[in-house]
Amino acid sequence: MPVCAAPPFASELAMSCDERWRAHDLLRLRCLAAFEGEPSWVRDAFERAPYAVVRRALSAHGVVAIGVRGPQRSQRYGTWTTLTEIVEVVAPEALVCSEPLAGRAALSAFAALAKLKRDTLSPLNALTWGPTGSAGFELATHTDTVTPSSDLDLLIRTPEQLTRECAAHLLNHLQTVALQTGIRIDAQLETPAGGVALTEWAAGKARVMARHASGPRLLADPWSADRETAI
Repeated sequence: MPVCAAPPFASELAMSCDERWRAHDLLRLRCLAAFEGEPSWVRDAFERAPYAVVRRALSAHGVVAIGVRGPQRSQRYGTWTTLTEIVEVVAPEALVCSEPLAGRAALSAFAALAKLKRDTLSPLNALTWGPTGSAGFELATHTDTVTPSSDLDLLIRTPEQLTRECAAHLLNHLQTVALQTGIRIDAQLETPAGGVALTEWAAGKARVMARHASGPRLLADPWSADRETAI
């Protein structure tokens, strides 16, 4: 997040990572607490769509790290909410069957998503996955967020190890769809160690970056308990 509010708790209390709220889940909120230094666009954005995305950050008990998105790509604000303000939780995989509003389906991000859903031979069919980013936000909130130049961001849940061979096959499939629809598809694997870019794991790198609430780490195996190098 380019701008982030100071946490509303002492740093020594930032030890919680409540599994009920997972990174990239969208939260519908009753209201949004105001913090010092809040960008001027935040109130209008929240009024337009009272949702925020769960971000990766350690927090105190009862507090959730969230991000608010504005209409511009540069308008991203990291802030905090409490459990009492959460009305609804929408996971990316819950949005796979959602349809864009009338007149929006032709946008490239939605066209690519529809193609992935229709393909009965897609390697995604064996996995739990869903859209994040602008496409996921629009499907959840029913507010125009996707633009003609928007990428399609995907989250793929991989609690069990995805082999390098399967990752390469999946990446090749996504790249083919991306070429056919004229956009970029960016997929992230959600592993026990955090978020890992599919491109990195499929490339066969000795170590890949796993983004975790406690910070990014370089790991040989994101499905192993071994946390070799913090960065």
